[in-house]
Amino acid sequence: MLPTLADVLRLDAVRRGEPRIIAGADHLDARVRWVHSAEVTDIAHLLRGGELVLTTGIALPDDPQRLRAYVAELAEVGASGLIVELGRKYARTLPDALVAAAEEHGLPLIAWARETPFVDVTEAVHARIIDAQLAELRASEKLHEVFTQLSVDGAPPAEVVRQVATLVARPVVLENLAHQVLAAELAGSDPAELLTGWETRSRSVRPEERTAYDESSRWLVTVVGARGEDWGRLIITSMDPPSPRDVVLIERAATTLALGRLLDRHAESLERQAHGSIISGILAHAYADPQEAAARARALGVPLTGRRLLGIVVLPRPPAPSGPPPALGLANGASAASLTDLAEATAAACREANLSALVGALDESSPQARVGVLASLPSRAVEDDVLCEVAQRLRAHHCGPAPAGRDRTAAGRAARARGGAEEFVMAVGSTVESVRDVRRSFLEAEQVADVAAGRNDGRLFYRLPDLRLRGLLHLLREDARLQTFTERELGPLLTYDAQRGSDLVHVLGVYLGSGRNKVLAAQRAHLSRPALYERLRRIERVLGADLEDVESCASLHVALLALDALRKDRA
Repeated sequence: MLPTLADVLRLDAVRRGEPRIIAGADHLDARVRWVHSAEVTDIAHLLRGGELVLTTGIALPDDPQRLRAYVAELAEVGASGLIVELGRKYARTLPDALVAAAEEHGLPLIAWARETPFVDVTEAVHARIIDAQLAELRASEKLHEVFTQLSVDGAPPAEVVRQVATLVARPVVLENLAHQVLAAELAGSDPAELLTGWETRSRSVRPEERTAYDESSRWLVTVVGARGEDWGRLIITSMDPPSPRDVVLIERAATTLALGRLLDRHAESLERQAHGSIISGILAHAYADPQEAAARARALGVPLTGRRLLGIVVLPRPPAPSGPPPALGLANGASAASLTDLAEATAAACREANLSALVGALDESSPQARVGVLASLPSRAVEDDVLCEVAQRLRAHHCGPAPAGRDRTAAGRAARARGGAEEFVMAVGSTVESVRDVRRSFLEAEQVADVAAGRNDGRLFYRLPDLRLRGLLHLLREDARLQTFTERELGPLLTYDAQRGSDLVHVLGVYLGSGRNKVLAAQRAHLSRPALYERLRRIERVLGADLEDVESCASLHVALLALDALRKDRA
């Protein structure tokens, strides 16, 4: 950063001359690129702008008109200031014509009261300029290192934005072409003040250049994109007129963002990342003030204040396994790519159903990976109708279109869906009224999804009441009393199977799950009826229980469901 004229006047070599500002005091922020001493009047054509001119005045004309022309020429070429040493030609004051012309043209005019070696001033100012240039080079090298590393690491857009905000100590926003906030780093500012009405304010800022400073908004803006495909803008807000370093920084950051987009064509969209970041922040208590989350969501076009909020979990249903039911997440065959596809399909379904919602993949690299949806419903919306519409449209996107001519009512869709399996599980938490309670709704939805992943009854979506006893046992699975009950009821049979490699626990489950219908149970277990009868007698001997007794069978069935919940939790 080049020094200003005010900076130069504070240097010891300049202060020794006892400088006095005669004119142009409101232009001391002019940058000084060089110092030039000259005792001739036709010096302007030798200057390039930004020079501080030093003179004793001995060659300046006495004619007021020529003095005014001299000042006008200096101002025209962009000289940063004129210092005149008193004592040689002008004893105590400078000519009125010189002062008036300097004031008229906004050229700072300074008088030295004492004789000052020009060489000392030149050396001091040039040293300051060179130091500033070296600092700029070091800063540029630092920027190069930071953004090169971000590119190499494949840093997400939010991290690039965070680095920019750290370097400039100002709020930074990345938006898409619809002026929705994809990522924002607040740098200590009030989120409501920064993000409220963002789209309206952003649309009013339309620079003609790809990188430009808008004085009315105090925004430094650059377009993000490559190969003729622009997809967003990076904005540094609350900024004074930018330095060259600031311009280099924002353009380097934009290049990093564009490169990341080109190298990661198959990753989820920036919109999904932005949505997922807000949901994850709410679940992790990352926002000290819930209103910050609401402000960020509103900047993405999703209002959360004064609405009914629902936590929804959607995950791919893996192929039916031969063993125990699958647990929540990607560990059971769903790939990261399928989760990304499901997130995009879910977002499209929400848009088509006119449901305002944040939709993003959560914990993508962990076994708990799932698609999270924070739905925002107006007070008049009928929840089940909206959820059925979203699920139906998601089925069309993710599983192919539904046959034509089907009942379009919510009840009809729900009843119809029970007739066939879907390739995804959609679990819904309780309705809440505040962002503070969203986490509770999501936790419930995740618990429901965990249980529903093992079911395949074709429901469009699941809530806790839909899971009935199985859902209750899942919620109580950590209770030592339930674990003790399960062990007491089934422990001997589990030990028997473990020691002999038999499948009596499985046979008991099939029998009880078939309503104690032995013919149906034999078919489902792929056993002959005599073989089933023999296994049932052996179960009765091992457990010391009567399988004709309704209460005993009910107790064993509850224990089997509890065992299933415990095993899924440990999977």
